[in-house]
Amino acid sequence: MSLHGLTKGTNLESISEMLAKGEAMGTMMYYALARLAKEQGLDDVSKDFIEAANQEAVHAGFYATLNAKFPQNFWGLVRGIMAAEYSGETTIKNLADKFRAAGLAEAADEMEIFAKQEGHHGELMKKLLEKHSPESLNVEGKTIYVCGCCGFEYIGDLDAEPDDYVCPICGQPKKVFKLK
Repeated sequence: MSLHGLTKGTNLESISEMLAKGEAMGTMMYYALARLAKEQGLDDVSKDFIEAANQEAVHAGFYATLNAKFPQNFWGLVRGIMAAEYSGETTIKNLADKFRAAGLAEAADEMEIFAKQEGHHGELMKKLLEKHSPESLNVEGKTIYVCGCCGFEYIGDLDAEPDDYVCPICGQPKKVFKLK
């Protein structure tokens, strides 16, 4: 049995949404605490915070699935994510340059690693699509809108989405999307 959408449209939807957001925030918090612990030489504490963060991430995904936050047929979403990850490589690299110019070389160095990881995520998504949904890569003749914030690509009629549609990656409203 799939858990996808079991709480959507029920009195449990708002609870599941709250739990998903709380768990996602917990993920960020525990990873930040892990970094701080590591900086203070507390490697064992850092490891435990990372374990908690990984579990919180799984919990967030569980509640998001219950609420059908993402489509069950997810390959179109993965196609859009691929584009955003490729775009993220350049975006994060440019931000790293700004951090470096502001005298924050240590942060910039790490951001440059993150930029490469974003590009790698794009490659990973592309390989998954090539293997499992190659037709998703063919966008010839299709209408594509690009999120002006993160580079996510929406394929199809964006006007058919409700007014409260937001980018599945960065949460920006549909008004920031531009025709590609």
